[in-house]
Amino acid sequence: MIAFWVVAGVLSAACAGVILSSSARAASRAGAADPTTALYRRQLREIDDLADRGLIPEAERTTTHAEAARRLLSAAEGQGQAWSADTAVRKPILVVAALTPLLALCAYFAVGSPGLPDQPFKNRVAIWRDADPASLAPQEMAVVLQTLIKERGGDVEAYGYLAQAEMASENPAGAARALRRAIELDPKRADLWEGLGEVLMIEAEGEVTPQAERAFQEALKRDPTSVNARFHLARGLIADGDQQAGLAAWRALVADLPADDPRRAAVQAAIAQAEGQPALAAGPALGGQLGAVQGMVASLAARLEDNPEDPEGWVRLVRSYAVLGDEANRDATLAKARAKYAANPDVLKDLDLAAKTEPMR
Repeated sequence: MIAFWVVAGVLSAACAGVILSSSARAASRAGAADPTTALYRRQLREIDDLADRGLIPEAERTTTHAEAARRLLSAAEGQGQAWSADTAVRKPILVVAALTPLLALCAYFAVGSPGLPDQPFKNRVAIWRDADPASLAPQEMAVVLQTLIKERGGDVEAYGYLAQAEMASENPAGAARALRRAIELDPKRADLWEGLGEVLMIEAEGEVTPQAERAFQEALKRDPTSVNARFHLARGLIADGDQQAGLAAWRALVADLPADDPRRAAVQAAIAQAEGQPALAAGPALGGQLGAVQGMVASLAARLEDNPEDPEGWVRLVRSYAVLGDEANRDATLAKARAKYAANPDVLKDLDLAAKTEPMR
């Protein structure tokens, strides 16, 4: 801690020295004439010199000479009073520059925590590794898994757990990286391809991107009965404008699912919504990784309860509920956020757009 304050003091003194040195140089030039007119006079002489030496034609000499003369007249007419340094304010400025670091240090000792010990990241990771995994936050669990994989080498299951932890940590990009690494180790696993497609959709806020579509197709190559892959590929067809093919794929999926499969309700609700029919009870959301998404959304909601001054967080929460098809929480969160940011039209616009996000289901 002492070393930190020594370094901070030296840097503050160096910055103050640079500022004062620059101010002293400017003050030494106080009262100097404006160099603009001298510059244009020299330009006129150079034009004449180049023309006399035959380096520019006479017509160009006339044109450039006239333009330089015009600029000279304009500068001469607009020339203001030469700047001069006010020596009366030098001492107050020096006093302020000298006292600012001292005042900052005093304020820190008054309201800060100078006795707080350092918390190196390596030490915190060691504490997390020794703790009960159930007591760790998702971000902490992700760090622990990354450390273990780096030390011991990762297998498919380790990367799968890491993907779930990254999703719960609101880091779909990290989850996608973990799933890609797992697929490199075992490309025949349909569930990994399926999970990657869902994570890519979440990263794209519910859109079936070309990368997600490819992942679902790879999942179907390995498991033609993959419910989630079939569902989202059909959803992508509808989003691309081929509603007839998408609805046909969804109806075929309903026909293939057992009567007691709770996922039938989700597919039937999606069909009803696409056809503009009254909303049906959707049942549980489809998707293995979507359970992790629900944890991610719950984490975001809890964080906003503790720190509500985060307009982007409110927009993300409304969009997340919309993607999950949770209309009740979406509308409740939207109303709460709109009341909070009623005086900010930009945030209100973003909230309304987020609420209109198509559900993933």
